[in-house]
Amino acid sequence: MYKGVTINVSFGKLRAITVYVVGQAKRPGTYTVSSLSTLVTTLFASGGPNPNGSMRHLQVKRGGKVVADLDLYAFIAKGDKSADIKLQDGDSIYIPAATGHVALVGKVNTPAIYELRTANDTIESMLDVAGGMPVVADPRRAYLERIDASKSQPRSVEQFALSGNGLKRTLKNGDVLNITSITPDFSNAVILRGNVDQSIRAPFFPGMHVSDLIPSREYLITRSSIKRQNGVVSTGENDNVTNEAAGNIASRIGGLIDEINWDYAVVERINRSDLTVNLIPFNLGKVFSNPSSQDNVQLQPGDTVTIFSQQDVAVPMDKRRVFVRVEGEVKVPGVYQMTAGETLQNLLTRAGGATADAYFFGTAFYREQVRVEQQVNLERAATKLENQLRVEQSKNLANSRATTPIDAQAAEAQRQAELKIAQENIALFRQMKPTGRIAFGLDPQERSFARLPQLKLENGDRLVIPAKPEFVHIFGSVNAEASPLWSPNSRVDDYVKKAGLTVDADVENIFIMRTDGSVLARNTSSWGFGGIGGVIVMPGDSIVVPQKMDRETAWTKFTKGTREWAAIFANFGLGAAAIQVLKQ
Repeated sequence: MYKGVTINVSFGKLRAITVYVVGQAKRPGTYTVSSLSTLVTTLFASGGPNPNGSMRHLQVKRGGKVVADLDLYAFIAKGDKSADIKLQDGDSIYIPAATGHVALVGKVNTPAIYELRTANDTIESMLDVAGGMPVVADPRRAYLERIDASKSQPRSVEQFALSGNGLKRTLKNGDVLNITSITPDFSNAVILRGNVDQSIRAPFFPGMHVSDLIPSREYLITRSSIKRQNGVVSTGENDNVTNEAAGNIASRIGGLIDEINWDYAVVERINRSDLTVNLIPFNLGKVFSNPSSQDNVQLQPGDTVTIFSQQDVAVPMDKRRVFVRVEGEVKVPGVYQMTAGETLQNLLTRAGGATADAYFFGTAFYREQVRVEQQVNLERAATKLENQLRVEQSKNLANSRATTPIDAQAAEAQRQAELKIAQENIALFRQMKPTGRIAFGLDPQERSFARLPQLKLENGDRLVIPAKPEFVHIFGSVNAEASPLWSPNSRVDDYVKKAGLTVDADVENIFIMRTDGSVLARNTSSWGFGGIGGVIVMPGDSIVVPQKMDRETAWTKFTKGTREWAAIFANFGLGAAAIQVLKQ
């Protein structure tokens, strides 16, 4: 219980009133509403104007007089309810027809079709209703499309600025006002792009030169270069990732930065009078070594300066960086920076020469450009294989139509089985990854690098000199695929006898995948010592015994010359393992 508190309560009775909604209303009629209802609440309850009705002259008539005239645009856009009044019993809400409509398009904050409030509405008043123009609108260029049915050509268009008299222009029913955006052109900027820290749009100033846009060489270190440099060190949870990639560290030596093309950069300049482009090349290196030279081009507003890497525009061989890798049986294996024109012999000298265990015949040399070319050729071979398969399948299908239904059904089942096998083999074929190996063709008895070609080195080259392998390999149609110990002066026939041939072995087409990457096949019609069987096997060689094909299919017909495919694989740098595909 509260002391000293007085409460007064008044009880009143809420009553209903009747109002009328007439004119261009969506649902005209008599409405019973609360005595607290207003013009706005009753309009919402009745559905408002129909498509022909006005939203800008919503009138309340009381006793034969207009006591309110509401502009819904003002209420919706700005929340202006000054014309909203409380309704009384017997009031009529009258919705007249719209005066007219105009369209505001282009760079307007709220592009739409708008109703005119009066016949004297201006562009300025309509833009106010539409929320004005965004900052990217160009007030210097507005286009007004108008229809005048009294003219022989009713449609016309005018251009004017939205300032002063332009904003005071009166709009008419059916007008379309199109406001354009400003041209995204910078009047006082120059652009730097390409092999740089980041592409920028810098302000121009009189007397500006390239050296002002690129104050130091550090501006030419790309973000990707910095990322690679930061990535050489990892800590904590990333250590495991680094350990996994440790085998690739040597291949990444020398690749921490994108090499710049110092001899060529270019300024693109647009002639505004005739819209032609002029290229002004300059020597980027001289911009830093001799800023007073003409290569330090004086810039103009709108110029674009592009810096290139050596990957963007290939430079001559004598100007490229050359980091090469030598591994295996040399005294100092590692990654070496070579100068232009240096050869394999120079590299071996840098590495201290070969060790006593070097197996010269097995020397492997890898080059990235060769790998790319091998990949292209491999794709071509796969495509050729697929095309041949389709041709053979089409022939088999056509032949099966001339047989009895039972025979045709059996032939179709066989064809589908062969097709599946062939497609699986082609998929394996496409998964092969060329290595870029170049075979030197050294004599198996070679004991020095005197016969190495005078091959000029390129960036990314890799030379691997193995120790002499202890084994040879034999696989294919043999009783036991194995890797027996190599023994001096042993021949192919000796190893084949040890492995034993299966009943379906194709003796006539046995071949050797040499450890130097080459392929040696039968060169006479005899086996034994006059043919492949009498060839002395070198350490690391692989002997391949193909399988005889009882019948030709789309796949076997194309790949029946296994040794020919072995030669192709050798050219791809794929080695003996690739022959396993042809065995399937």
